[in-house]
Amino acid sequence: MKNSFETRMIHSLVKVFPDEELREPAQSRGAMLLNEVFSYQVAYRTERLMPVVKVGVESKLADFITVRSVGLVPSELPIYHDHDEDVLRTAPGLYPDPLLPLADGGMLRGYPGQWRSVWVAVDPKGQAEPGVYPIIIRFEGDSGDILAEERLELEIIPAELPEQKLLHTEWFHADCLATQYGTEAFSERHWELLEAYIQAAADHGINMLLTPLFTPPLDTEVGGERPTVQLVDVEVTGENEYRFGFGRLKRWVDLCLKCGIEYFEFSHLFTQWGARHAPKIMAEADGETKRIFGWETDASGEEYRQFLNQLLPQLVGWIRENGLEGRSYFHISDEPNLEQLESYRSAQRMVKDHLSGFPIIDAMSDYDFYEKGLVQIPVPANNHIEPFLEHGVTPLWTYYCCSQYKKVSNRFFCMPSPRNRMLGYQLYKYNAAGFLHWGFNFWYSQYSKQVIDPFRVTDAGGAFPSGDAYLVYPGEHGPVSSIRFEVLREALQDLRALRLLEEICGRDAVLNALDEGLEEPFTFSRYPKEAEWILSKREWMHGKIKSAAVKIN
Repeated sequence: MKNSFETRMIHSLVKVFPDEELREPAQSRGAMLLNEVFSYQVAYRTERLMPVVKVGVESKLADFITVRSVGLVPSELPIYHDHDEDVLRTAPGLYPDPLLPLADGGMLRGYPGQWRSVWVAVDPKGQAEPGVYPIIIRFEGDSGDILAEERLELEIIPAELPEQKLLHTEWFHADCLATQYGTEAFSERHWELLEAYIQAAADHGINMLLTPLFTPPLDTEVGGERPTVQLVDVEVTGENEYRFGFGRLKRWVDLCLKCGIEYFEFSHLFTQWGARHAPKIMAEADGETKRIFGWETDASGEEYRQFLNQLLPQLVGWIRENGLEGRSYFHISDEPNLEQLESYRSAQRMVKDHLSGFPIIDAMSDYDFYEKGLVQIPVPANNHIEPFLEHGVTPLWTYYCCSQYKKVSNRFFCMPSPRNRMLGYQLYKYNAAGFLHWGFNFWYSQYSKQVIDPFRVTDAGGAFPSGDAYLVYPGEHGPVSSIRFEVLREALQDLRALRLLEEICGRDAVLNALDEGLEEPFTFSRYPKEAEWILSKREWMHGKIKSAAVKIN
């Protein structure tokens, strides 16, 4: 019986499910600037099981093209019960997300009656000349017979995206790497893994990294602790007297700079949700390594105050000696609420004189903290940002996490990719200075109680909708990317393209054009939901940029 092998070329904002019909029309062309990454998909379906399908690339850009298989992972908690309507599905099941390397020789498997897809990424790294390049993705059977071909005409436009101005951090969990790969923290193997993951972060537009002075007191059960990842060496030399070493911190910073990370956010100096305790801090004391501060420590107590009074002046001196003054940010406590205002105020008073001149950023959505002068750079959630916009708070930052699932942008498995990519347009419109998210690679259950397999448990043990806790999966030698990570990079590229267009025709003209044709101007909570809007706006930008490039030449 002759096998029917069907293919269709589609854009990157489609999520292909194996158990539903593919309705997205085919595309045949695309465009990109010289120094960005262009992604698209080729969906395929076969009548019967095909254990061997070989995927090949034919193009002058072949050396710059990566083809990966879009894998499926389970979701037991796709979304909360009271979700909005902008979701693809809500049932538990298999969702497309990880971008898996093809087997040796570019092999993948065809499953009977299921639509699947491969993810094609073109990354010339500024080394290709402008022009139009055909790209042929070819599928062959086990006997070498050609099953199908798809041809894309990709235009490389003679212009470059400007440098990213947005400060972007996705919290990097060094302890998760150590536990997932079964290696000792800051062993040479751990440093190799750190480099692979930090490089992937930087390549995708993350330019600020959470730097664990001490084990970050984040998503930790009260009374529990996470594996130690502490960059500052501490030695107890007497009663309430300490000696500090920054050698490991220096290696971390040098590695980050090598990979392209430009900014450092030093881990929180007090516990999450109110700043009532000290983070876990390990020290050499009486010939052994032991914990000297933690949940048992009153954050406002004299012992921890004296510790900070000795640490922070030396840390600030080290920062200045290494030329990091303009690159360093500090945290006090994550997500305090109004009931915890006084404990946060106490913590802020303990450190503010030592950290004078350094920005302090914290995720918090109550405007009162900023109004009372307790935080220099508040980071409100995108569904609580209106008061900060109304009062003209600058610099403007925002974040989202599991709680932002109604009306606003986010990136859960069950959400359409335009909801992820729209963030770039929103950050541009409101001239945001920074974006923060807590989950680059959080591979534990909620409160860090258990290590999980991210390919099997995608919701932090039934706590957060799948897609909230991490952007990358642990591969054998380094990170496995995801649809969400690639689309987020596209959002940041859109933001940079808008900045380039602003240089050409002015900010007002760009803003007016973005709102043109809409019933009302878009905001963080009201915006076009269709992929066509995003793609058409990017095509419009390309036209303007090409015209300007022709005039310049």
